[in-house]
Amino acid sequence: MKRILVAEDEEAIREFIVINLERNGYDVITAENGVKALQAYDASPDDIDVALLDIMMPELDGLSVCKALRERNNSIGIIMLTAKTQEMDKVVGLMNGADDYVTKPFSPSELMARIDALYRRIGVNKERSVIPDDAEYILRSGEFVLNQRTRTLTKNGEPIELTQVEFQIMEYLITNYGISLSRNDIMKHVWGDNHFGEEKVVDVNIRRLRMKIENEPSAPAHLTTVWGMGYKWI
Repeated sequence: MKRILVAEDEEAIREFIVINLERNGYDVITAENGVKALQAYDASPDDIDVALLDIMMPELDGLSVCKALRERNNSIGIIMLTAKTQEMDKVVGLMNGADDYVTKPFSPSELMARIDALYRRIGVNKERSVIPDDAEYILRSGEFVLNQRTRTLTKNGEPIELTQVEFQIMEYLITNYGISLSRNDIMKHVWGDNHFGEEKVVDVNIRRLRMKIENEPSAPAHLTTVWGMGYKWI
């Protein structure tokens, strides 16, 4: 069963989301504030694969819930619901571990496209995670070793915790060693052709990756910027 946590304090919006999710085969757990969202997740952490979080919630805001969920589970998919005026919150949400965001007002088709795409990534990664290790699926680049079977990355033998989106970006970059990839290339590969979002979602994830993998994130030695183009792994 595809189970998703929806945390939204406005009842009308919450019910609208639930109806569309249930029509598309999802089992939905709801919460009207951030505290109840974490309580709902903690009650069944192994059953919830995706969380849809409104940023502006009482008691505990969506950004705090996002950070707490990411600390609990690095594999859970997280989508933030934001208003058009919350540009900085979008960036902060991504930096705190969100995989994507949807701007209000949104259409049912846009929302479902984002959720379905994220859930497919989560589902594929779960299937791969139970397959035994195989040298054929090991990518090496200097001190980095990326295992496509177990979906893990190490640097000098030390594990680096990555979200599903971060792993896919790393996999795409290392596979295309030395090749300049545009933001659009990365977005299509990771988020899919039907993604409605802006390219800055790529930039924020790159910034987050640099903080995890580079010795000097402000002067990256591996995940470099190709000005006017995008990014390159060297």
